[in-house]
Order: sequence, then C-alpha cells, then structure tokens
Amino acid sequence: MRPEDAKRDHYRKMAKRAGYVSRAAFKIIELNKKYGIFKTGQRVLDLGASPGGWSQVVSKLVGPEGEVYAVDKRPLKIELENVKFLQIDILNDRIDLSNFDVVISDLAPNVSGVWEHDQYVQIQLAKRALEIAESTLRRGGNFVCKIFDGEGVNDIVNRARKEFGFVKLTKPKASRKESSELYLVCKNYLRGSS
Repeated sequence: MRPEDAKRDHYRKMAKRAGYVSRAAFKIIELNKKYGIFKTGQRVLDLGASPGGWSQVVSKLVGPEGEVYAVDKRPLKIELENVKFLQIDILNDRIDLSNFDVVISDLAPNVSGVWEHDQYVQIQLAKRALEIAESTLRRGGNFVCKIFDGEGVNDIVNRARKEFGFVKLTKPKASRKESSELYLVCKNYLRGSS
C-alpha cells in the first residue's frame, strides 16, 4: 500500500469510528481548531454540503442554539437536528437567505481527469461561493472555501483581501498530499449588516 493510500484509508477509518459521514469532517475540524471559525449559536451556510460531513461537524460546533443551512443539488446522506437542507444548484439558482455568521464551501467539480478543465471549473465554483458569501454574510462573518491551486487562485485571494480582515490559504493534514486542494480561510467580513 502506498503511503498516500494508507493516509486516505486512515482518515476514512477514523471517520467511520467517529460516526462521520465522510472523511472531509476532519478538514473542517482542523481548520476550526487552527483558525477559530465557529462559535455556539451561529448561523452557518454550507455550500456543496452533500454528503453532509461538514454540516455534521458544524451542527455540533454551533450547538442547538445555532442553525446550519446545507445547500447542494444532491441530497445529504444524513439527517441532522439543527440542519435545514435546501436542494439548490448554486450556479443556476438564487439563494434567498442572508445574515449568516459563517459561509463554508467544500464545492468541487465532477472530476473529468482533464486537469485544466477541472481546475477551471473549481475556480468558477470558488468564485461563486465568494459571491454568495459577500451577499449573505453579516459584518464580521467568516468564510471558508475549497480551491484548487493553479490559475485564478490569486484573483480570488486578492478579491477576498479587499472584503475580509484576515485571509489565509492553507492545506489541512486530512487533505491528500498529492492533491492540489487548498482552503481559503477568511475572517472578519468588512461589509454586510451588523
């Protein structure tokens, strides 16, 4: 077994043991520990939520006083008490919600195997996620977004730096080493309503 496969298998086994619907849960756990993204009672918008790994973690972090709106064109594989699921295609449908404390996005394309195409599509998804964050976040809110390293990343990072007080590109340990997947962590949204 290659070391990368062992690592992937390790996180999959950990997710199963912990009762998480996907190994992606460990990415948001790590990002939260490092950057303090979530607090009890927050209102969170989870874009690209299926199968539900991030919503599952975040619903615990915000507690029963908080609310999580999980958005995806595919249904979640789990039902969660303080999570409302909205079946929406974010590229083609409007999201008529606002006043979120945090917007998170683990959106990714259906990988075709053609790197240039997949990376381009993922950048478009990240741009759309940032647009949604800009229109739905409260002032002081946070935003976390998956992004594939490559062309277009600097444009998104530079735009985020105009909108947020803190912006950082990072790669969680739960991400595969060979993956070009990064996460854009933005805190303290400078606009929005208070």
